[in-house]
Amino acid sequence: MDRFQELTAFVAVVEAGGFSAAARRIGESQSVISKSVGALEKRLGVQLFNRSTRSVTLTDHGRKYYERTRPLLEEMEQADGELMNSTLEISGLVRIATSATFGRLHVLPLIPELLALHPKLKLDLILSDSVQDLLAENVDLAIRVSPVYSPDAVVRRVTTTSLVCAGSRRYFEQHGMPSHPEDLQNHNCIIYNGVDSWNFVGPRGKFSVRVSGNLSSNTVETMLSAVRDGIGIGMFYRASLVGELRSADIITVLDQFISETRDVSLVWPNRRYISARVRQVTEFFATALAQRI
Repeated sequence: MDRFQELTAFVAVVEAGGFSAAARRIGESQSVISKSVGALEKRLGVQLFNRSTRSVTLTDHGRKYYERTRPLLEEMEQADGELMNSTLEISGLVRIATSATFGRLHVLPLIPELLALHPKLKLDLILSDSVQDLLAENVDLAIRVSPVYSPDAVVRRVTTTSLVCAGSRRYFEQHGMPSHPEDLQNHNCIIYNGVDSWNFVGPRGKFSVRVSGNLSSNTVETMLSAVRDGIGIGMFYRASLVGELRSADIITVLDQFISETRDVSLVWPNRRYISARVRQVTEFFATALAQRI
């Protein structure tokens, strides 16, 4: 059996999540896909997938083989595209991961423009406040608003956003408005991901204030809802409050004591070869997010 056919079938099963989905994705029958993967496993002498009636998952051998061979297929796709016609529209699937609130506010509004530019493109958008493992989750591009420390990824900073401390007008009318960061110790502060030490800067330099409150969460959406409902004060990226700050009900405080910023970065797996469609999508978001934020 043709080795390229075997490899194409294997990668399709990995990225589609199953044999039936892989068959639909590349326009082959499920039996052809199964035979191709079976022939590949027989030739290599290892099992690449754990198969059950409900799911198909990679074995350790399969994961390592995918990480090594996927860039080779992408290189071939890139070479084919460059030789065939440089004006051909990019097509195929791109998986994008970003945080839920940032994605809703800044990534989703850009999707119609991106798809209008590239109608044959397919997008799988993952919105989650947890940090995705790019290789394990087959993510092509992550958009992150946080420090990124990963030797297995390429990081491209596109813009920055500042931190702000905010609460609702109703909350401040009931509990008073802090004039100094230390006043926060007497306020109900909403804790995000267990971070109960907030950083500030004053005449003597940087300092931290330990805060506490009756609500904590691992999602920015929960914090935003709590602030709107007058429960307490939260620390946010300004980019997460883009709509809220237009409302007279949301007020920022202690602005003169906050100087920290966060990078908005594009992150992708550290592969030697990146497909044309992923490069195009990366360039689109690099330009669009820098203009938007």
